[in-house]
Amino acid sequence: MDDPSRCIETRAIHAGQEPDPETGALMTPIFANSTYAQDGPGDHRGYEYSRTGNPTRTALEENLASLEGGTHGRAFSSGMGSINTVMNLLEAGDHVVTGDDVYGGTHRLFTGVYEAYDLEFDFVDMTDPAAIEAAMRPETELVWSETPTNPLMQVVDVERVAAIAHEHGALCAVDNTFATPYLQRPLDLGADVVSHSLTKYLGGHSDVVGGALITDDPDLDERIGYYQNAVGATPDPFGCFLVLRGTKTLPVRMDRHCENARELAAWLDDHPDVAAVHYPGLDSHPQHEVAREQMDDFGGMLSFELDGTLEQASAVVTGTEVFALAESLGGVESLIEQPTAMTHAAVPREERLAAGLTDGLIRVSVGIEHVEDLRADLAGAIERAMGE
Repeated sequence: MDDPSRCIETRAIHAGQEPDPETGALMTPIFANSTYAQDGPGDHRGYEYSRTGNPTRTALEENLASLEGGTHGRAFSSGMGSINTVMNLLEAGDHVVTGDDVYGGTHRLFTGVYEAYDLEFDFVDMTDPAAIEAAMRPETELVWSETPTNPLMQVVDVERVAAIAHEHGALCAVDNTFATPYLQRPLDLGADVVSHSLTKYLGGHSDVVGGALITDDPDLDERIGYYQNAVGATPDPFGCFLVLRGTKTLPVRMDRHCENARELAAWLDDHPDVAAVHYPGLDSHPQHEVAREQMDDFGGMLSFELDGTLEQASAVVTGTEVFALAESLGGVESLIEQPTAMTHAAVPREERLAAGLTDGLIRVSVGIEHVEDLRADLAGAIERAMGE
């Protein structure tokens, strides 16, 4: 049931999924099998081995493609598995332009793994088209961006970045994990492929790890599918079932995430002990107008910097009760962390500082609890940390 004319709230529940023809079960069954009987050698009914394809995974992939406005979706066992598959499309000697504040795991994959295979990377300010243009080379094959970025919440103009990439014959890939397809659809803005960590908002309940790539280019999808099968970073059927459960409530959850984050960002922005707040919904955000143009709302992620010491920032993240000190994001519960010691510890300190990731930066994944409890929790942690 995938009618692209239907609203995303409806497609989130129904796309890629039909009642089971034998039992009428509304929820997609978990096909927990590794292999499939064939009618003859090579004569199968669409499935032969679950690394190559699984009916539960197919339902998820069709659902995700519909939400992103694409025609093809591929699911992976982690978000890093999906990013790695994009890198599999490249060859030795190729060049990649990417952001100077990308997720730490992405930075580690690029520098710690693929530089050894003779790929080259330039990390630039992706909010500056001139910086992207200056970094492009004849051997540039990929422009990789996140928006909003992790953890500084910078907003990249996807349409402009895609145009630059295509002018130079490069692919444009966008990690849409923070925004989700409910708030932003990069394929509509010119991107060639969209990446997700399904672990985050699409799963939504902090109980599954997964990744995805979506495109509307059948040739590109065929190449992605080859590496998906050949490398084998594919998700298990139960994980696919959990993400399908999560996508059904994505719209209602994201509305509450955004509402809470807007209120907390405005409160933190006026707090006397907070030096800076990074949230695209604030008028003071440097890419606020770009966010208004390409996003339907501003998301549930924010980061802020205390007007204090590293030790005081550490005291804040260890001093909350409702917010859990934990990595990851996008679950119904609120999380808090220090990127330099946690999610971005793999990035060399000098690079972190150059990109604006200060030692005292605090990242917050705003959950769907009552906002007054969240505000009181942060207020108490900040007050205790600052010795007030």
